[in-house]
Amino acid sequence: MTGYEDAVQETARYTDEKVELTEDEKALLDMELQRLSDDIANRPQVTLTCFRPDKRKSGGAYVTTTGRLKKIDDLEGTLILASGERIVIEDIIEIR
Repeated sequence: MTGYEDAVQETARYTDEKVELTEDEKALLDMELQRLSDDIANRPQVTLTCFRPDKRKSGGAYVTTTGRLKKIDDLEGTLILASGERIVIEDIIEIR
């Protein structure tokens, strides 16, 4: 039964469900994004906690990333870090 053990491990692997933010939490994030936008020329250091969807099954995981903010792409709805990493704004739950 080739692959059976892999299938069992994949099924048992835990994933989180994406948390829906309240309107107040969204407003606080919007204020923080505006502050970052005003300071973008200084490439501020940010720590972001965001949801990363799992590519194999429903759910995902919350990860925290730290880096220098390079750009806010309003058209794509992403933050772009100096490392090139793109963070989807809708997936962010905390900015520090």
